[in-house]
Amino acid sequence: MAALDGMRILDMTQYEAGTSCTQALAWLGADVVKVEPPGVGDPGRYVQTSEGNAPYFIQWNSNKRSLALDLADPRGRDLLLKMVPHYDVFVENYAFGVVEKLDIGYEVMKAVNPDIIYARLKGFGLDGPYSTYRSFDTVAQAMGGALSVTGEAGRQPLIPGTMTGDAGTGLQLALAISAAYIQRQRTGQGQFIEISMQEALTYFMRTAISGKAWGPEPQTRRGGGHSATTRLYPCKPFGDNDYVVILCVTERMWDSLCVAIDRPDLITDPRFTTDELRKENSDPLQKEIEAWTGERTKYEVLATLGEAAVPCGAVQDTEDLFNDPHMNGRGFIHHLNHPEHGPIRLLGWAPRLSESEVALVRAPLFGEHSAEVLEADLGLGTDELAALKAEGVIVTATVPAGPVAG
Repeated sequence: MAALDGMRILDMTQYEAGTSCTQALAWLGADVVKVEPPGVGDPGRYVQTSEGNAPYFIQWNSNKRSLALDLADPRGRDLLLKMVPHYDVFVENYAFGVVEKLDIGYEVMKAVNPDIIYARLKGFGLDGPYSTYRSFDTVAQAMGGALSVTGEAGRQPLIPGTMTGDAGTGLQLALAISAAYIQRQRTGQGQFIEISMQEALTYFMRTAISGKAWGPEPQTRRGGGHSATTRLYPCKPFGDNDYVVILCVTERMWDSLCVAIDRPDLITDPRFTTDELRKENSDPLQKEIEAWTGERTKYEVLATLGEAAVPCGAVQDTEDLFNDPHMNGRGFIHHLNHPEHGPIRLLGWAPRLSESEVALVRAPLFGEHSAEVLEADLGLGTDELAALKAEGVIVTATVPAGPVAG
């Protein structure tokens, strides 16, 4: 049995922050029904493509079902409210004011399902001076402090390539929903949950904040690293991502590094005998280490230092990840078939629960499960569904013939 088997979620999310939340819960076994508006559905389906079902959407919406429902139509809103008693959780991350305009707020849903767990994700929360401001991942990273510590010291900030503003917020919301679900099992009461992307991002800033111990000066940008023993090093053949990161933070790691690179003499070199001296003489030490890494590929360096218990990581690009022998060996890379894209590869879900296993299922086509969900939840028959489709209240999709494994 899956850990969250029995939890049912109405997912009115779009793009990434909200969808990452509901996907995490789906990967733990929750039944997630993604409610999408007629027309384009989740605009994430069209990121970097005009065809729909973009790889971006597929990455963030596996293990969900799609219900295309026009909530602006009174009949569509009525159908949603009739569905609410069949669900435990409602999640939304639309722009500020959309839920209010549709009149599907917490009090409205609570009236038809007193035990509902109602979650809202916003860029800056529901109150305060910034509450009506729009936000995406990079905005949250800027306002939460991440950009201030990313990049080269003395130069303009760099935008991180990872999406901690979106997915980091989504995971924190998933944790909150799980906690509320457990609390409801004890008390019988649902509750309202709100999360701000700006505030969620600050969770990832705690180490940077501690670096200055609340002093009057802010933490500076980190650049390539604090010293020669905590930085990036180039490797052959010297492409854009032919680098390794080495992090020696103890004396034992420093000694192991020197032995691993066949330079035990560096251990007793008076310039490098303490951590403070290694920082003061970072430039000459960097040249010594770089001479060794520059004669090897990043994976050769990884193998040597990894076996020597020296913390080291090869800079893997997006294609390297899918070909990583370790992650493939652990079954983390999944191979599925998509009705439009054919064979696809998806990254898995990191938490592994010994008593809970959930198969990875491809992301749904737009409206693929509209009829299925409305028939199961509300008992609507073929004629009723056909009428709703003809009147534009719902959209249904037919999966093309052929393999759709997963």
